[in-house]
Amino acid sequence: MALEGFINQNSSKWMEETNQPYSDVVLSSRIRLARNINSLPFPSVADAKSLKEVEKTISKGMSKLEDFQFLSMNGLTHEDKLTLVEKHLISPQLINENKNSGVWLNKDESVSIMVNEEDHIRTQVVLPGLNLEEGYKIADEIDDKLEASIDFAFSENIGYLTACPTNVGTGLRASVMVHLPALVLTKQINRILTAVSQLGLAVRGIYGEGSESLGNIMQISNQVTLGQSEAEIIDNLKRVTKQIIDHEYNSRKYLLEENQVSVKDKAYRAYGILSNAYSISSKEALELLSYLKLGVDLKLVDGIKPQFFKQLIVITRPGFLQKLYGHTLNTETRDIKRAEVIREILKK
Repeated sequence: MALEGFINQNSSKWMEETNQPYSDVVLSSRIRLARNINSLPFPSVADAKSLKEVEKTISKGMSKLEDFQFLSMNGLTHEDKLTLVEKHLISPQLINENKNSGVWLNKDESVSIMVNEEDHIRTQVVLPGLNLEEGYKIADEIDDKLEASIDFAFSENIGYLTACPTNVGTGLRASVMVHLPALVLTKQINRILTAVSQLGLAVRGIYGEGSESLGNIMQISNQVTLGQSEAEIIDNLKRVTKQIIDHEYNSRKYLLEENQVSVKDKAYRAYGILSNAYSISSKEALELLSYLKLGVDLKLVDGIKPQFFKQLIVITRPGFLQKLYGHTLNTETRDIKRAEVIREILKK
């Protein structure tokens, strides 16, 4: 299969181009609801029999939802699992969970429902751009359908019961994945992120908790769900995100007015290396792709569609590359194949 066909076939909803406002900064919005089944122990302390019962109970609930497919972690290759993580459809933790874990996916991969991760059920909706309200609407409708047939662990006093205390209450984790190269270049990023953390939000790397911030990409999410309604959590995150966007835009304006030659040179050098390199590491590729995207967003580089960035930050990752080429690749070969893929995409 040609590369373009492979990408289209394996693309997730959030990777698509969108007309949502601020989509040059906000790559995606994610809503995740954590739920557990009443009377069954949390996955971390459950035995195989209980975990199997969780899987069966959720399967019955999923019968009310159309166009979903179940993928058992036990039935997937390591490369397939990595690809799901790289597309932000499952958490890295789910890869290492027990044999009764898995994920339900809908057709366009905008919805993924993880089974037996940290909690029994984690319903996740990921959409392109700043689209938190729509993501929550979809997640809430699915949650209502599941709750109609599944007895969720719930307390009248504190709300939904979860394995981690920070998720108790609504069980809602809302997050945005943002690209902030101008704030990094102007050395404003640490000041902004410190202020964000003081507002009750968490800043994490590209794959969430415990991951690095690569390619000037960060995930910003609420830290606490107890004592706040879903609307309040989403409103707070959206309000702070817009402030971060404003700071990023101001930094971009400053770069255009005061350092345009330097920024344009950085973007062109990034394009030169990306379109000609024979071998390139994942970390270097993400850094250069970030600066090329900044050049495209600032209209300093012509002829490249903005969605190239979201495609390439996924398909150049180890799991996706190995899935593309159909076999396990060592580090050196992956670096060569990564460069090959980037060259081909940029030519188009």
